[in-house]
Amino acid sequence: MLNAETLEILTESAKYDVSCSSSGSKRRNSRGGIGNAAAEGICHSFTPDGRCISLLKILMSNECIYDCEYCPNRKSADVRRARITPDEICELTVNFYKRNYIEGLFLSSAVCESPNRTMELLCETVNRLRKVYHFNGYIHLKGIPHADEELIMKAARLVDRMSYNIELPSEKSLKLLAPQKTKQSLLLPMKSLKDAVDYEKFNNLRRKIIPAGQTTQMIIGASPESDGQILKLTEALYRNMDMRRVYYSSYVPVVQSSKLPTVGAGLLREHRLYQADWLIRFYGFNVNEICEENENLSSEYDPKCAWALKNMHLFPIEINTAPLEMLLRVPGIGAKSAYKIIEARKFSKIGFENLLKMRIVLKRAKHFVTCGGKFYGADSFAQVKYSLLIDGKNEVTQQISMFSTPAAALSALTGEI
Repeated sequence: MLNAETLEILTESAKYDVSCSSSGSKRRNSRGGIGNAAAEGICHSFTPDGRCISLLKILMSNECIYDCEYCPNRKSADVRRARITPDEICELTVNFYKRNYIEGLFLSSAVCESPNRTMELLCETVNRLRKVYHFNGYIHLKGIPHADEELIMKAARLVDRMSYNIELPSEKSLKLLAPQKTKQSLLLPMKSLKDAVDYEKFNNLRRKIIPAGQTTQMIIGASPESDGQILKLTEALYRNMDMRRVYYSSYVPVVQSSKLPTVGAGLLREHRLYQADWLIRFYGFNVNEICEENENLSSEYDPKCAWALKNMHLFPIEINTAPLEMLLRVPGIGAKSAYKIIEARKFSKIGFENLLKMRIVLKRAKHFVTCGGKFYGADSFAQVKYSLLIDGKNEVTQQISMFSTPAAALSALTGEI
């Protein structure tokens, strides 16, 4: 019988993995089962700091044979240890689902006994959930480095999403802080999963392997890599591994080690990386435009504003004739708004009053656009910088608290900048 203390230990130990946001999956449900992993079957609930609470997020065990310096569950850590069985996880998940507490499961584990044995137990759990308990709901499984490919593929056919966390942005840092993990042990499973998905697509097969794709996570600030290096890796993961999301977790000094900084990275750096990540995925920017390899992102301006200030010679642009590529680069015009502008100007000329109705942030955009030849921006570059700086300080305050105002909530959900 699973007791409250064990549940507390294993859910508390799982909280440091942020790569568990739930996205809809198109995996076909089994007849007579319970739960649903389709897009409408995953109900997102967010705490004030942005954590998704619609999933049961738990470790199978926090007893680890690895001794990663940054990990609260590392072998040498003096913490309470616990382990639960596959059936206990299955019963807990189904009972929580029936009580409407959750819509899915995020399952991970410390590496207990060996990588293969741990992965076998995880596979057994998701297999029993699907075939014995007939659970159709969303399952995100954290893969175990160094486990056999056969076990990885077995799990991938049963779950909606898998993640292998990069953890640290360079192999040098991995060797220093997590010597039992290697770059190969993390990238090879990602590549195998991508190849398997590509095979299904190429042969027009029904998607069975991780229908909701892969995610990964990087710890920011535990090692000395610049934002430029981090974003270079991010871009490569999206391009080469077909990654659905890359998550960034600001280093917090919860464990003591002479190899780790004594001060955390802070939320602002994490926030800027997410903004830059959004520009790479949805706005057509490449990393070199946003940040040089050995540079860090600006703390004063969001990455889009910082790019615009460096390229003032390209502005202002005429809202009624500018191509989509340039509209997407105007501070204050998000991706959805840019497409609205393209559609609306087919029927009539657009003025500043129309931009307001489209919820475009004119206090930023007005410095970079004209409407019918009219310009309402600042007269000098210094005034533009000052205006964006003041607006940026307000935006950062709202974003870090996420839901302090309706505008902050909207920005957090859409990512538009």
